[in-house]
Amino acid sequence: MLLKDEVGMLQRVPLFSGIEPAKLKLLAFTSDRVSYSAGQILFRQGDEGDAAYVILSGTADILVDSDSGPIKVAELLPNSIVGEIAILCNSSRTATVRAASPLEALRIRKDHFLRLMKEFPEMTIEILRVLADRLSHTTADLIDARIAR
Repeated sequence: MLLKDEVGMLQRVPLFSGIEPAKLKLLAFTSDRVSYSAGQILFRQGDEGDAAYVILSGTADILVDSDSGPIKVAELLPNSIVGEIAILCNSSRTATVRAASPLEALRIRKDHFLRLMKEFPEMTIEILRVLADRLSHTTADLIDARIAR
């Protein structure tokens, strides 16, 4: 895929939609394009948070460890971003991400991701929106699970 195609794909990700194309070109150039087969692991729960991933094509499952084995808690679609929580919290991965189909992603190193946040406050605001939305859904799911007990 050409660099301009990757820039176009990044522009479709809500997190990056407000960033000028020249900066996205630099981001695409300094990021790694990675491919996974169905069933391959992008990262595991507990791993160091060293990068975020933008899903360019394919789907992935977000899995959380439990006593009865991994539980699928969400599905990632193209234009999704994953792995940013571990970067922002400077903590280990909170879940495992496994390709559910052949998958192409852009792997953005932690230092590049944090630099973008400093340079583009609108990106930081969008990250807060994404995280708040995830927290809201998780809270609703927990409430539903407690009611079901």
